[in-house]
Amino acid sequence: MSSAPNHRTVNVTETESSKPVSAVSLAGHVKQVLGHVKIENLVAGLSGGVVSTMVLHPLDLVKIRFAVSDGLDLRPKYSGIMHCMKSVWQQEGLRGLYQGVTPNIWGAGASWGLYFFFYNAIKGYTKEGRQTELTATEHLVSAAEAGIITLTITNPIWVTKTRLVLQYNADPSSKQYKGMVDALIKIYRYEGVAGLYKGYVPGLFGTSHGALQFMAYEELKRDYNKYRKAPSDAKLSAWEYITMAALSKIFAVATTYPYQVVRARLQDQHNTYNGVIDVVRRTWRNEGAIGFYKGIIPNVIRVTPACCITFVVYENVSRYLLGKS
Repeated sequence: MSSAPNHRTVNVTETESSKPVSAVSLAGHVKQVLGHVKIENLVAGLSGGVVSTMVLHPLDLVKIRFAVSDGLDLRPKYSGIMHCMKSVWQQEGLRGLYQGVTPNIWGAGASWGLYFFFYNAIKGYTKEGRQTELTATEHLVSAAEAGIITLTITNPIWVTKTRLVLQYNADPSSKQYKGMVDALIKIYRYEGVAGLYKGYVPGLFGTSHGALQFMAYEELKRDYNKYRKAPSDAKLSAWEYITMAALSKIFAVATTYPYQVVRARLQDQHNTYNGVIDVVRRTWRNEGAIGFYKGIIPNVIRVTPACCITFVVYENVSRYLLGKS
């Protein structure tokens, strides 16, 4: 009686083992990851990204203009953050300070939404069936994987934002791009898919920025809750979330900023480079190490409060949508 089921099991096992293991395994992993997908994380992340972008876009414009300031005569010369903002305001008004805001809102909203969406799904999959907390390395890997997926989807939006921000002419009729959709169409028409994915390679290195930030944020929250003898996912006050977000963001920026300079220069329509290595070589030769940190001060001033706003909005919206107290 018992031999028949055993014989049948052996046959099934042999039959399954003859299938391509990698395809079966991959499909199984994808299905498990999708089981942890929550639309609430997408909505909460998108909300945080949109709010922070609306408030702080002018500082993003300043950061990018400083990042590409490589001495070309066509570029306006600025002596500092306030001088740059004042010059743009005098020439183009509030509209000038919000050049490129449409793709920035789309990009930031989509990026934060998708990032939290994929990050929580990957994290949930990694933790499935375990009683122990994820390690710092596991948080790092989960965030890096989420970052790569998000960048692949959103890179064309970031290219259009950079192009729009770097239109220096105050006369709207003489500008190369009329808006986000016009920029997307023209870039695709004249530069193809490759044009929409300029800066993608340094952007991949940039996923380390998000990975380091999320690793630091998760570790700070967990250690802080452990210190106050609370569950690791216990709700914090707005100021506590702000502190964790600010510290993790400053750590990530200080570690990874040069890739943003390289990426912005690759996406700039006013100069031509033959890839990442060419940008690095020419920047080092002409400007030295300081060239890789141009724009870091307005970037820190912008991204730290932006990150704080995003994380506070995300934590509260996600808890509300998921019904957590």
